[in-house]
Amino acid sequence: MYNPLPLIQRFFAALALLVLLAGCATTPPDSVLAVPAPAQKYAAIVVDARTGKQLFEVSSTAQRYPASLTKMMTLYLLFEALDSGRVSKETQIPVSDHAASQPPTKMRFRRGESIDVDSAIRAIVVKSANDVAVAVGEYLGGSEDQFAAMMTSKARQLGMTSTTFRNASGLPDGGQMTTARDMAVLGMALRQRFPQQFHYFSESDFMFRGRLVRGHNDMLGRVRGVDGIKTGYIRASGFNIVTSYNADGRNLIVVVMGADSARQRNDHVEALIQRSLSPTTDGAKTRLMFAEQ
Repeated sequence: MYNPLPLIQRFFAALALLVLLAGCATTPPDSVLAVPAPAQKYAAIVVDARTGKQLFEVSSTAQRYPASLTKMMTLYLLFEALDSGRVSKETQIPVSDHAASQPPTKMRFRRGESIDVDSAIRAIVVKSANDVAVAVGEYLGGSEDQFAAMMTSKARQLGMTSTTFRNASGLPDGGQMTTARDMAVLGMALRQRFPQQFHYFSESDFMFRGRLVRGHNDMLGRVRGVDGIKTGYIRASGFNIVTSYNADGRNLIVVVMGADSARQRNDHVEALIQRSLSPTTDGAKTRLMFAEQ
């Protein structure tokens, strides 16, 4: 549901919360306060993934464009197919004309080529490859539209009540919406449901056909304990990220949406992690849950 406050009130409410946050973080205040400038795009939430407690939020139930965070659900359904035995890591996924025609970022496959499931997972996680995400959707759903319906159905099963998927990649579609809260639920679900596959989200590069493919999730290696998950950007969304922190007995899911740049987004995530690990943090006690499969 949308926040009932008028837009300008929501902006100043978010700003006030972030001023408080800046006082608790070691990151310079300017880098924190710069993030929510486009109030119609910004949203954030931090959840303790072990308890489901909400530690921080701003506009976490407001509708936002997921961009490539969409691919987290594409991967969720691919991991389910692996678990059920429908596919193996060696299964070849064909690339159709429709998949090959997707705009970058992509692996630049041609029609008739194929990619094995293991490489497809890495291409989606590391490269955020739109052509591969669509090929996976077509393979599992019969068509991308049918796969998007499967994605939305799975979202409801997980408790993502405000998310609608229209494609497998996150490329612009006015009907494809989510919330920061729902993305946190999905991040928690991926870790808890597929611990044996979660290592993919910590990869920052991979080899494919003799060349090194590098990723752009700069949170990996920046903060000790960060082990995934996914970035996203389209013009309508701003810079989005879902980040998993897992160290020293703490497991956090941090979602930031709508930043003006990747640098602002990453600075903000780091500040939120620092705040959430502080023993003086007095977070809300709201519990986020997702349904068992």
